[in-house]
Amino acid sequence: MKAKKSKKNNVKASTLKQVLHYVKSYRLLLALSIIFSTVSVALTLYIPIIIGKAIDLIIGKDNVMLDAVLELLVNAGIIALIIGILQWIINNINNKITYNVIKKVRDEAFEKIEKLPLKYIDSNSYGETVNKVINDVDQFADGLLMGFTQFFTGIVTILGTLVFMLTISIKITAIVVVLTPLSLFVASFIAKNTYKLFHTQSKTRAEQTALIDEMISNQKVVKAFAHEDEAMEEFDEINNRLQKCSVKAIFFSSLVNPTTRFINSLVYTAVALFGAFIVINNGEAVLSIGALSCILSYATQYAKPFNEISGIISELQNALACASRIFEFINEDSEIPEKSDAIVLNDAQGNIDIENVSFSYTEEQRLIENFNLKAKKGQRIAIVGPTGCGKTTFINLLMRFYDVNSGSISVDGNDIRDMTRNSLRKSYGMVLQDTWIRNGTVKENIAIGMPDATNEEIIAAAKSSHAHSFIKRLPNGYDTVLTENGSILSQGQKQLLCIARIMLCLPPMLILDEATSSIDTRTEIKIQEAFAKLMKGRTSFIVAHRLSTIREADLILVMNNGQIIEQGTHDSLLDKKGFYYKLYNSQFESI
Repeated sequence: MKAKKSKKNNVKASTLKQVLHYVKSYRLLLALSIIFSTVSVALTLYIPIIIGKAIDLIIGKDNVMLDAVLELLVNAGIIALIIGILQWIINNINNKITYNVIKKVRDEAFEKIEKLPLKYIDSNSYGETVNKVINDVDQFADGLLMGFTQFFTGIVTILGTLVFMLTISIKITAIVVVLTPLSLFVASFIAKNTYKLFHTQSKTRAEQTALIDEMISNQKVVKAFAHEDEAMEEFDEINNRLQKCSVKAIFFSSLVNPTTRFINSLVYTAVALFGAFIVINNGEAVLSIGALSCILSYATQYAKPFNEISGIISELQNALACASRIFEFINEDSEIPEKSDAIVLNDAQGNIDIENVSFSYTEEQRLIENFNLKAKKGQRIAIVGPTGCGKTTFINLLMRFYDVNSGSISVDGNDIRDMTRNSLRKSYGMVLQDTWIRNGTVKENIAIGMPDATNEEIIAAAKSSHAHSFIKRLPNGYDTVLTENGSILSQGQKQLLCIARIMLCLPPMLILDEATSSIDTRTEIKIQEAFAKLMKGRTSFIVAHRLSTIREADLILVMNNGQIIEQGTHDSLLDKKGFYYKLYNSQFESI
């Protein structure tokens, strides 16, 4: 239990330390905020003295000095105006610090997404990651802003009122000092219980966001399999858990305000009674009525920051819980850093050597073992095999989305681990079965790999991929804006756009992973002709389930359980009447 508590405290301390690391870049603004807050508080505390003096000038028969009272009230008004201006400046400074920090946190979070190894992306929910970058950062921003706006001012107010009260009455000040901190003890006790609840709330909210993201992204599948009721049940279960932990978190945090107000009211009552006895028994020589009204005002102002800070502590628990999740994400291990002298792969020839490569996603389950291959420039290499045999994993290793566990992959004699990832990946043109259309125009989608391409080059690439004809029929042609999922396009049309990207870049090496799976047979024949021209002189890897599309390949690799079990040309493999022969004939036995 102690170890668990110590670990939680260490997490909170580490989170707070990281928050201060971000804030220290704005030390000057922070110093200005503290200075202006101090001046604002000092002026605020001076107003009760003016009011107290005014009260003393209107008490007693034939002892009313209206001119002096009016002058004091004018002075109080001027001071109040100055306080208002200072508060406006302080709020602007605090807003600037907070939202600059939040901007930096979001920048680092998004940069982390770009640097994370694919292993993290594959093993974590997209919705949960989005929730951390958006919702958790928003919650953190609210807590940070409240901390800057009220926490510093509250501390300065407490210290200031103590000084002013001591100048009026040491005894009454002692009563206030002894009783008021009770509210802090109460708030501290409640805050310890709320941190865990807010952390659970944040995690459950992320789980809910992930489910919503999943359901929206795959709504057609949900409806096709009549999965709506099950999806609703799953959502209700998460939503109920979120409701319960949110109610508990809010309930405990909301206890802070009434309990601290109750204690503050007791303090005010004690000061009023004790002060009244002093005035009655000792006369105004010891404590005037104006001074008593002044110290009552100070007692309220002294207690108010404790009340606000108590509320802030609850908000900060939520903010720290969210901050710990976003910092945990930012501190995730990035991809293995590139070497300082990493090679930039320019004008790749396409000679690829794969030597004794072994790889597995988990230690328990071996996938690829002792994989060997030599691919020469311009070769068309097809990769076939049953589902789960390692075809896509092989592509991931070629692109260095994952690093091999042992062995090596070399391009033109250089180990790909000695190259910059960017230059390696730019040397490949890749068309996947899963298409990706980004928010933007058709033109922008085609030019992803070559942003400075001219309109003529983009149109030529679209014609080569046979996408030009359907693009012309779109409402605004190449300037038609597509949504994230390209909903106005068919799956085949989206795939043609992805093929157009490759036709535009013309990289020295190609990876075609079921590149024509969503295209009609007539268009596929035309695309295959275009690919045949594109692949001339370029090393190409073709992953295919439809074996009719790879007959012309220079080399066919037949994979099973992470191993190359057969290799050769289409005809030679059929002659062997082995695994490929059975696989090929299984697709045509009905014919």
